[in-house]
Amino acid sequence: MTDAVKHIGSANEFKALLASTQYVVADFYADWCPPCKAIAPKYAELAGQHDIPGYIAFAKVNVDKLQALAGEYGITAMPSFIFFKDGKRVKANGSLKIEGADWPKLKAASDKMGKLAAAKADKDEDLK
Repeated sequence: MTDAVKHIGSANEFKALLASTQYVVADFYADWCPPCKAIAPKYAELAGQHDIPGYIAFAKVNVDKLQALAGEYGITAMPSFIFFKDGKRVKANGSLKIEGADWPKLKAASDKMGKLAAAKADKDEDLK
């Protein structure tokens, strides 16, 4: 299985992903963070289930390598998950971000976003 997670190398790469993909789930993590390591395989599983190029993407942003980007989004705890629609932050289950390796909240929000993206992709396919 190939890795469906987009490993972000620069702020410009992240901004390009936001501009080219309707829904984006972003995992702000650190290599040294035990909870980040613990949830990483589950995050990759969600990406494998829901990834639809142009409609939904799952990104990983290393907060130590991209400190300015992490600061721009107010990241103070790792992991932190932020959800985007059309390049703008949106609430996931009533919150602008999920802090910590909260698998039930992450799964619920990602599944919901995945269903929305799949419905949009199906609708666009029907219009062709």
